[in-house]
Amino acid sequence: MENLIHFFENIPSQYRAAILVGGLVFFWIVEGIIPLFPKNYNRWKHAWTNIFFTITTVVINFAFASLILVSSDWAVANKFGLLHLVEMPLWVFMIVGLLVLDLVGAYFIHWLEHRVRWMWKFHLVHHTDTHVDTTTANRHHPGESVFRAVFTVIAVLITGAPMWLVMLYQSASALFSQFNHANFSFPKWLDTAISWVIVSPNMHKVHHHYTLPLTDTNYGNIFSIWDRIFGTFAYVEDTKALVYGIDTHFKPEENEPIDNLLKIPFQEYRPPVGAKFVEEEKIA
Repeated sequence: MENLIHFFENIPSQYRAAILVGGLVFFWIVEGIIPLFPKNYNRWKHAWTNIFFTITTVVINFAFASLILVSSDWAVANKFGLLHLVEMPLWVFMIVGLLVLDLVGAYFIHWLEHRVRWMWKFHLVHHTDTHVDTTTANRHHPGESVFRAVFTVIAVLITGAPMWLVMLYQSASALFSQFNHANFSFPKWLDTAISWVIVSPNMHKVHHHYTLPLTDTNYGNIFSIWDRIFGTFAYVEDTKALVYGIDTHFKPEENEPIDNLLKIPFQEYRPPVGAKFVEEEKIA
């Protein structure tokens, strides 16, 4: 444990970049060998669009890095946050910290983006991808990247997480997001088994189905426990029956050009065609 803490306390920027790029390349290669859906699209063109948004996400996260560091150092110095309420073994400290960071920094903000209309318009860019693969993991509008960075700061303050734990969480979050978006043909028995603990590829693919109610399920990123606890877990027997994208933006000219994707949050709102609730029930 001490070696792990020391590594993430002093992790160089190039190592963090290597984790992000290395995971992306690894899952890209594997999904090219055992794809769930046929590779009937230009993977390179598709990847470029998503890599553009990966770059904007990295830039925004870098801009928030100092605020996250200050928040973490302040919380630790003042013993502020859930992790400082009781003494616990270091391995329990780490697991509890990762669970709560994942709850606030991934699950809750993701759920909120599906409930608050103006936030949804930014998150919509992620859901417009009709060919979900590992590059989709960071297909976030810059505005959404800001939301998620802010909630990371909130999560750090709620937990009182030291920076080594924050770095571990952010590294794990990036890898798990690439993993559960990947276009894998994953053994069903294995996928089902791991989905009791972590978000598996088949579990997250349900979330990318083009219409409600499945779009509003399986919000988790690392741990599947939160979807099970809060009743947002959904299971689909045949994942090959899923259709990716969102029913309001199926036209290629809407979901492919980067310039239009950047404009989506500022375009007229379109209620989902397959809505399970009337438009007025969405928070204005």
